[in-house]
This record gives sequence, structure tokens and C-alpha cells, in this order.
Amino acid sequence: MSTLAANLPGSLTTNQDLDPDRLREAFGFFPSGVVAVAAEIDGRPIGLAASSFTSVSLDPPLVSVNLAVASKTWPDLRRAPRLGVTVLADHHAAVCRQLAGPVDERFVGVAHSTSEAGAVTLDDGLVRFDCTVYREVDAGDHVLILLELHTVDHVGLGTEQGPLVFHRSGFERLDRTGRP
Repeated sequence: MSTLAANLPGSLTTNQDLDPDRLREAFGFFPSGVVAVAAEIDGRPIGLAASSFTSVSLDPPLVSVNLAVASKTWPDLRRAPRLGVTVLADHHAAVCRQLAGPVDERFVGVAHSTSEAGAVTLDDGLVRFDCTVYREVDAGDHVLILLELHTVDHVGLGTEQGPLVFHRSGFERLDRTGRP
């Protein structure tokens, strides 16, 4: 162990306790926003919720999502010429759970729009993107999907809505009052 690490209170020690349940719990300490990824496939909306969304590049404009290799929805979505990505608002907790539920019920009662190219977005999301798959990268039990953005719509600009935040296996709201 380095001198620096040995002198830090609570310093990390090498261990092999990388149990998937403990890792999931540890990863859960990092809060993330949530997006809906959706497209029209065979005449109906297909989509899912993802909490692994992040910006990647401005030139070209790229974002990413990570999805489980075992996803039953991604094989259908990847066939779509365009995908819609919607940044979910803090009132979308129930919609997020619905998007993780039975495939045939994911868009029941959910206001959404479909572009001419087939990208599906939620009408009241904070931001909506129209994109295409730029590249897929195998990443263990997940696939990292890079998406190239073609349009952006700032639906929530100027509203008091905040993003839906996923933290420690639950949903939270940001305290935007400036208080610590």
C-alpha cells in the first residue's frame, strides 16, 4: 500500500468482494437522471427507461445509454431508423416504472409523439432528442450505445420542473432552492 493510502482515514484495502449485489448497492450511491428511449416499431411504440444516460461529445453531438445485454427491448429498438430519447421530469416516477413493466402496457395512458422517422418521445419530458445509433460497444453484461443527435427540443426550458433522479434504487427530486 502506498504511504498516501496508508495515511488516509478509512483508506481502501484490496479485497475481492465484488459480489454483484454489493456492487449494485455501491453503484446506487451515485445519483443519475432517467431517460425514456423509444421508437415506433411495427406500428406501435416500443421503449424502455434507462438511468445510465450521459452526454459524450459536442462534435459530433453524441450521448450514451447503457443497457443490459439481456434486454428484450433493445433488439427491437436497434432496428428503428430513429430513436427518441426523453429526459424524464421529477413527476415521471410512475411513468418510469411503467416503462420498465410489461412491454404491451408501457405507453398506455402516456402522452407521446412520433416523428415522421419513427422516433417516439414523451410530450412532457424536460428535453427530447431525435437520434440514430452511432456505435455499440460490448461492455460486460451491458452494451454501451452511442447515439448521434439530430434534433433537440427543450420542452421544459423555463419551467420549474426538475429532472427525475434515480438514487439508491428509488426516485428523488433535486432541491433547487440552493440549500445544501
